Amino acid sequence: MATQTTASCTGSSLLQPISEIINLPLDQVNFVACQLFALLMALLFRIYLHPSKTSPFIRHVVATLLGLYLALFCFGWYCFIVTLGYLIVCQVTRVYVFDYGMYSADFTGPMMVITQKITSLAFEIHDGMTKREGLTPSQKYLAISRMPSLLEYLSYNCNFMGILAGPTCSYNDYMAFIEGTGYRPRHQENANGKENGKYRQSEPSPKKDVISKLCTCAVSLGIYLSLCKLLPVDQSIDDEFVRNTPFPLQIVYLYVAMLALRPKYYFVWTLADAINNAAGFGFNGYNKDGSPRWDLISNLRILDIEFATSFKLFLDNWNIQTAQWLKRVCYERCPINPTAATFLLSAMWHGVYPGYYLTFVTGIGMTMAARAIRHNIRPHFLVSDVHKRVYDVITWAATQVAISYTVVPFVLLTVGPSLKFYRSWYFCLHLLCLLVVLVLPVKSRHRGAKDQQELPQKNQADHNCTDNNCNQKEKAT
Repeated sequence: MATQTTASCTGSSLLQPISEIINLPLDQVNFVACQLFALLMALLFRIYLHPSKTSPFIRHVVATLLGLYLALFCFGWYCFIVTLGYLIVCQVTRVYVFDYGMYSADFTGPMMVITQKITSLAFEIHDGMTKREGLTPSQKYLAISRMPSLLEYLSYNCNFMGILAGPTCSYNDYMAFIEGTGYRPRHQENANGKENGKYRQSEPSPKKDVISKLCTCAVSLGIYLSLCKLLPVDQSIDDEFVRNTPFPLQIVYLYVAMLALRPKYYFVWTLADAINNAAGFGFNGYNKDGSPRWDLISNLRILDIEFATSFKLFLDNWNIQTAQWLKRVCYERCPINPTAATFLLSAMWHGVYPGYYLTFVTGIGMTMAARAIRHNIRPHFLVSDVHKRVYDVITWAATQVAISYTVVPFVLLTVGPSLKFYRSWYFCLHLLCLLVVLVLPVKSRHRGAKDQQELPQKNQADHNCTDNNCNQKEKAT
């Protein structure tokens, strides 16, 4: 396997012997090695380049140079082009020049994160230096009133903690981290100088959270390597499997196959979060018991994903920072059909594989149907705790099936296999969603606070909210 993808790897070949020994593609070996190196550098960065020991200038320079080196080692020079237009060109190149569907840690990854950061920065500068009026509380917090310097711009986009796998973050949060003030704005003190019943710490330590996240990474990687080849998603379109397997068992297999696929994302995103936390970035206030929270830029909540009782709640906790980006640059600003526009932008951002667009088009229908069911059916199950539990069990099962059904094209990538899968299911969930949307009425929503809740993302409180409220889970929808 390793030798098949070596020619496609645009990064360094230094680790080629290791790639051949462990029989993994060189691009994946480079990626994991660079992330582990970044984790070590993050620990040293926090200890030896602490804001109390050096200037923001030095921190910017070191973060930028390390980030550029890791990107060059892992992906080569392709990752330094930062416009959305060239991102699309690179996505086309990835599909039609390199091996179709084979290149798993492609050079467009860093560019996707950089695209998020550049577009976010542009709107934040616009809000702070041009618009200024009519901003939401979160937009006011994120607004930038001073044009960043070239070094600040490069450090924000290319720092070593997030250049390979993100996650994206706001410019103000990143600058607060660099300047050593990231923990100050989120304090809510009472009259006696305590916060949430405990005295405020001068600077919280991320040690416990980093260790916990690294353990999650190890478990996720072990599960993925153990099950991914045993439960391939494309088995669902195998003619013999479809012909000889009862339909209920096909549903179960699809769910289990998707369940085995998700730990890959859990590993990558949790490791990226741990790297940022190890450097001291990601502090998000305190819990009620006074313990620090390091989830400011976390990209997922695993338990909330696996036990989601609605399509929306699943998406709220999956790729959280990308959902935040979609909300800020598209959903809150698009005057016409923001839901469809947001799904379309998400598909374009992910790439040019047809399966992406099939998934997001299907997702629009799923979102509309789920919203209709919630408004019309859920109130009837709120009369007692027993009825509510029954409703939660049913909606959990329905959500897992709906998510698995929707993302099959995202995994299969191409039109032929994706349509073959949907035909084997007789497009049943497509037709069901259409029927639900046509039959069940849904109240129209106005732009504003309520409208923002429709976006598939976690409705986190604004950055200037209290820490108690920031940590509350959203109710199942």
